[in-house]
Amino acid sequence: MHVHNSPPTTVYVEFEPIGRRGVVSAEMSLLDAARHLGVELVSICGGVGICGRCKVRLLSGQLSELTAHERAALSQQEIEQNFRLACMAYPLSDCKVDVPPESLSTPMRTQVEGMEEVVESIESPMCSVTVELEIPSLSHPVADAENLLQAVRRLSDGPVTTIDLGVLQELPRQLRAWDWRCQAHVRGDEIVAVTPVGTPPLGLAIDLGSTKIAGYLVDLRDGRILATHGMMNPQIGYGEDIVSRITYAENTPEGALRLQQVVVEGLNQLIEALCNVAGADRQHILEAVIVGNTAMHHLLLRLPTRQLARSPFIPVVVSDLDIRARDLGLRIAPGARVYIPPNIAGYVGADHVAVLIATARTWSEGTTLVLDIGTNTEVSLITPAGAITSLSCASGPAFEGYHIQHGIRATAGAIERVQITSEHVFYKTIHDAPPVGICGSGILDAIAQLRLAGVLGENGAFRADSHPRLRRIDNQWHFVLAEQDGRLITVTQQDVREIQLAKAAIQTGIEALLRENGIAAEQVSKVLIVGAFGSYIDIANAVAIGMLPALPLERFAQIGNAAGVGARQLLLSDSLRQAARALHTRVRFIELALYPGFGKMFAMNCRLMPHRPQGRSDDPGG
Repeated sequence: MHVHNSPPTTVYVEFEPIGRRGVVSAEMSLLDAARHLGVELVSICGGVGICGRCKVRLLSGQLSELTAHERAALSQQEIEQNFRLACMAYPLSDCKVDVPPESLSTPMRTQVEGMEEVVESIESPMCSVTVELEIPSLSHPVADAENLLQAVRRLSDGPVTTIDLGVLQELPRQLRAWDWRCQAHVRGDEIVAVTPVGTPPLGLAIDLGSTKIAGYLVDLRDGRILATHGMMNPQIGYGEDIVSRITYAENTPEGALRLQQVVVEGLNQLIEALCNVAGADRQHILEAVIVGNTAMHHLLLRLPTRQLARSPFIPVVVSDLDIRARDLGLRIAPGARVYIPPNIAGYVGADHVAVLIATARTWSEGTTLVLDIGTNTEVSLITPAGAITSLSCASGPAFEGYHIQHGIRATAGAIERVQITSEHVFYKTIHDAPPVGICGSGILDAIAQLRLAGVLGENGAFRADSHPRLRRIDNQWHFVLAEQDGRLITVTQQDVREIQLAKAAIQTGIEALLRENGIAAEQVSKVLIVGAFGSYIDIANAVAIGMLPALPLERFAQIGNAAGVGARQLLLSDSLRQAARALHTRVRFIELALYPGFGKMFAMNCRLMPHRPQGRSDDPGG
């Protein structure tokens, strides 16, 4: 008699030194098992074996055979030491793996503060009235809902005809607990919440970024910010960039649902943190505004995303939306609404609309450029006549520290500032912690300083024997920025190429907008740089390599999280919501990849040198 041992359907996996362990399906990769057990591994490519960042080391047990992707991503020494890519390795038995620190997703510096905001008057769509109801009796057995409606109508200017179902479900208990006195909060013709007398109506503004989320708790009566909080976007575990997440959503069973669930749960954690800081009750949050790029917008609403990643990059919807918070799963007041501003195009979303709303007062009488620099950089040019032209640049994730050999997010120990002389290197790390890698602002500084010191040529190539820190390692030039515990932190030739591509995309976008509007760079009177990355870059270094126009430094302003400011303004003002709708039709969008002469412009802009793009000319090469 033959006994056939069938493969196990479940396995027990341990992740050390984190101490997370549990039973998972044998059909899960180690990356999926890590997600299931709450271990956040870096996964830039979304788990398709390309980025090589989810390295783990097998300590015991058996895994599936090494794949071609792993042989390409791992060194021979790593293979001999039992390193694997978690996204490619499947457990064949119970196993234990070690997770090196660089494979763990670490907390990142988030940007929640922005420019000073101005709201001339509070025009919230919410109206709050304090009412005293009649106490029902046998001689006057009025229903609770009608009793409330009658009391509100006596004090309200407009017709109030309905009560949200979620309010009705709690109304009997609340009215009797509060001795028939309460605050009723009306939106349009509907009562969307009731609260105890004296409690402030609260609003929630959220900037839902691909990497980071910023939240603000606001008093709707006067616009005061009661609490702010920033966090990582939990979708990062499913892909660092938007294209990877779209791929996961479209190609993984229930992938879109999972991405929506994790971000909604993250938003609920954010709400809880905000309320804890302010000593507030989340049930008193009556109105919310959420802004994000078009892809984040679609993933939050679980709208199809496949068409966003394919030419001609068509969104499902671009008009603004007003939806019930509970339909999204947000745990705030039962009848609370979420306002989502309009998108402009497939890669210019509601977050950029919020940026334009927030910065409108600062636009100069001359020409203004507004840039939100990131994996996808949005740029708008506003002419003196008020015409707005926008585009997006695929600048890639290098400025987030990805595709850089020693790149990391903006976390403790990341090199964020670099100065290079003919013989020495000076650097600063975040929180002055020991160096562990290079973040986006640090790699930008390093490339510019290497160029200024003559270590890099205009074409981005290292010049042999140009600096004592320049070394030949594994048949490639490495410039050593730091050494920690015997580990070198370097800038490689490939790192330089990544920054050349990123800066060329942004430079070409700016040049296209200038040409399209017949404006010379010298005519730009103000450049507004918004967003987390833009808050920390050294403008002079960005100008030195041509990423930004060669203008006097006083024309540049770094204004922080303008999208968050715009979200708060939209929370408080109906007229600004109307302005956002008008922007949707007012902005002229350019598809950069189709712009005449794009290829030649991009190739020229890969050079590391200050550049002064001119207005429209017959020669697309400039």
